[in-house]
Amino acid sequence: MITAVLFDFGGVFTSSPFAAFAAYERAHRLPENFIRGLNATNPHDNAWARFERAEIDLDGFDRAFAAEARALGHEVPGRDVVGLLAGELRANMVTALRRIKAAGLKTGCITNNVPGLGADTTQDNRLYRGDVMALFDAVLESSKIGVRKPDPRIYLQMCEVLAVDPRDCIYLDDLGINLKPARELGMTTIKVDEPEPAIRSLGRLLALELEA
Repeated sequence: MITAVLFDFGGVFTSSPFAAFAAYERAHRLPENFIRGLNATNPHDNAWARFERAEIDLDGFDRAFAAEARALGHEVPGRDVVGLLAGELRANMVTALRRIKAAGLKTGCITNNVPGLGADTTQDNRLYRGDVMALFDAVLESSKIGVRKPDPRIYLQMCEVLAVDPRDCIYLDDLGINLKPARELGMTTIKVDEPEPAIRSLGRLLALELEA
């Protein structure tokens, strides 16, 4: 029996930053998917991973990311990449969240983010909207707890906070690498490429009408 629905934020409630990465790459004559490829290289200990665990600050990330890019023959300041992260809010996903809440299910948000761009429930910033974050029963941020997806500990910590069994949870994310550990813990997973199919899949699993 499903008792909780857990969500990623960026790429689920907002449009994916990958389009912004691609536009930046075209504008700066970088190889296609260069930024995503760099982020996927040594994914647990590269500049991006350390930044999301708050092991380095923005200045440190700027230098470390640039060094990693330079090692592959290109100049990409880390600050430029941070500026590409904000996406457009998906109103239909917010509607689905509200209906899940109204049905009495628990909700949580597990988000990899960086210092200074946190998920404040009282105000908006470039990555999060306060009124949306306030809808979740719990929010776990990598930059605050020092653990990031796909580390299984962050999913287990959310289950502990919500007092639910992983087998009774659905988890939505736009990245397969983050869905894999959730599945291995027993969660039902939904990959979010576009919001509409994901919402329909979620509605079928919950036997709820989630579309506006």
